[in-house]
Amino acid sequence: MNAVTESPRFLSVKQVAEYLNLHEKKVYALVSEGKIPGTKITGKWLFPRELVDKWMLESSHGGLLTDRLIVAGSDDPLLHRVIPRLADRMRSRALVSFTPIVTRLGLELLQGHRVDACCVHWGPVQESQLRHPALIRSFPQHRHWIIVRAFHREQGLILNPAVATAHESLQELVDAGLRWVMRQQGSGTQRFLRETLGHGADDPSKLNTVAVAHSERESAALIAMGEADITPGTRAAAREFGLAFFPTGWEAFDFVLNRSIYFRTLFRELLLQIQSGESRREADKLQGYDFSESGRMLWSGD
Repeated sequence: MNAVTESPRFLSVKQVAEYLNLHEKKVYALVSEGKIPGTKITGKWLFPRELVDKWMLESSHGGLLTDRLIVAGSDDPLLHRVIPRLADRMRSRALVSFTPIVTRLGLELLQGHRVDACCVHWGPVQESQLRHPALIRSFPQHRHWIIVRAFHREQGLILNPAVATAHESLQELVDAGLRWVMRQQGSGTQRFLRETLGHGADDPSKLNTVAVAHSERESAALIAMGEADITPGTRAAAREFGLAFFPTGWEAFDFVLNRSIYFRTLFRELLLQIQSGESRREADKLQGYDFSESGRMLWSGD
């Protein structure tokens, strides 16, 4: 790369060509192939210099970013076990981390090149092959992304055991005036609850909400501590905290990532760790997992 004094934060095609010592036609070719990070504004391509620098490191043979895998997005009890074990295997050779937030915020971080992969779940498993691509198409970078199935998992309501004993149906739980923990905006779990209650013409906003949690573990912990009675979540999270569970359906839990990350050794190792006998035994203990499609690429862009 040429030394460019006081380079602007956003480079034009001409400037990025000079910065990388390339012909402008090569820059356009890289753009059309989805290989260089850029965005088109009012018909003009602009390239964030910071992302161009990161792209160069990522593209280099043995580049600095090939020894890291940063995963964000939706929370999951099994991933909380799988990723630390992978990190332990890698020791100081690589950074592997998991930041549980929510589906939409994870995708925003992926869009901003802040993370390498995002965990998503956005409705019933039978609709996931349509819903997940539809969800990510709202992000400009989606043409460079792919979707890889992690597993299916069982969704429902996490309950205080005494509440579960007293109420047998979903309608009873809705009508009982229980203390609810809801999830924040952009959460796939909250969406699943809204759709489940919508089938019975119920509105989650009318429930007695006493807290809003920012992860599934936080939701379950509030029930376990007696701060609330009921929250949406997975069977695995209920099992993890020794709580009761009312099932409402199954969902797909997928990874969204750039095509280049799919071939990164660390991501391949993560898929192998999920599919390992050790992880399957852990999933059996947690309950509510199905690995029949694990590792399958479901979508590779438009």
